[in-house]
Amino acid sequence: MAGKLTALKIKALTSPGRYGDGGGLWLQVRDADHRSWLFRYTLHGRAREMGLGPFPDVSLADARQQAQTQRALLRAGVDPLARRQEEKAAAAAEAKKKTLTFKEVAQRYHAAHQAGWRNEKHRHQWATQMEAYVYPVFGKMPVDRVGTAEVMKALEPIWHEKSQTAVVQRGRIEAVLDYAKAREWRLGENPARWRGHLAKLLPPRSRITKTEHHAALPWAEVGDFMEQVRASPDLAARALEFLILTAVRTNEAMGAEWTEINTTKALWVIPAERMKGKKEHRVPLSAPALALLDRIRSEQGEVGRYVFPSPRGKKPLSTRACAVLLGRMKRTDFTVHGFRSTFRDWVAERTSFPREIGEMALAHTVGSAVERAYQRSELLVKRAQLMEAWGRFCGQPSGKGEVVPIRGQG
Repeated sequence: MAGKLTALKIKALTSPGRYGDGGGLWLQVRDADHRSWLFRYTLHGRAREMGLGPFPDVSLADARQQAQTQRALLRAGVDPLARRQEEKAAAAAEAKKKTLTFKEVAQRYHAAHQAGWRNEKHRHQWATQMEAYVYPVFGKMPVDRVGTAEVMKALEPIWHEKSQTAVVQRGRIEAVLDYAKAREWRLGENPARWRGHLAKLLPPRSRITKTEHHAALPWAEVGDFMEQVRASPDLAARALEFLILTAVRTNEAMGAEWTEINTTKALWVIPAERMKGKKEHRVPLSAPALALLDRIRSEQGEVGRYVFPSPRGKKPLSTRACAVLLGRMKRTDFTVHGFRSTFRDWVAERTSFPREIGEMALAHTVGSAVERAYQRSELLVKRAQLMEAWGRFCGQPSGKGEVVPIRGQG
């Protein structure tokens, strides 16, 4: 029967022992100054007990209320001690959330997103540059306390001298803080946002640095250069030749897989995940490009996954392979990426193809959003004619080919 204890009885209880109130509630007495409440119960044949707090901090009425709550849990099939442990763990986790540092959140963001980044170099740079430029400033600060002053302190020292790095770091800080807000680890506006905020405090990069374009081989010299490349037995030379004939980026060419290439349709389909713009790109293959692929097949014998495999065959050839080849050829006056500019200049100066055809061949966005909504076609027929003309031009030493007209192009 509950209600055996009263305030007067409790006051008189000073001898060590346990004194029951009923319903599983007990007063545990060590001496006159040390008394506390216990709730004792049996679950699944096992006797258990849990503390409800010291007396008189927890009054008799409070203790009875707590005991009633625990009995209700037992009737619902819930172990009161297990429930208390779960609540403590949840409270600890919530407290941990509130004290996460910027570095801890950045590391979680990095782990969550790095699988979607295209290359190992980017994943490595993300972490090392954070260590160099951001963490020393506010890496140990709770993420919800990072403000404009901290962001500026990290960016200002490098904004003028290392502008590209600074711009990249600003974007990374913004991404981490957005991630923290989405996870409810911080509130309010993002202090690393550019528009309407840091743009008022820092000069735009365009005002403090000049745009540096990739050095390119003049289009008139492509034929002679291609003759030298074809003479090399290296697989890197075949990759460079393919890159030039298709006007794609280095990582797109090096990652080419045989399953992406349909020689019957003379078409190479690069999946969205390997494209800079994350949009599938279809590349018409010219006769010289198809002949090159036939040569590569015959030289490799049994082909594997990649068109340009590394020596061990499990990965594609390094994206640095073509640059290394240019170094061995003592051609440091232009870059591999510059061949896209060479192609663009040739289209503009040597052909009558519309500008948008050349831009689409380079997988560039063409026109406004409205224009793109109406222009759904990839113009593959015209692009195939353009790539065929480019392939023929690349096979002409000294670049003496005629201007390419657009008559008869459908």
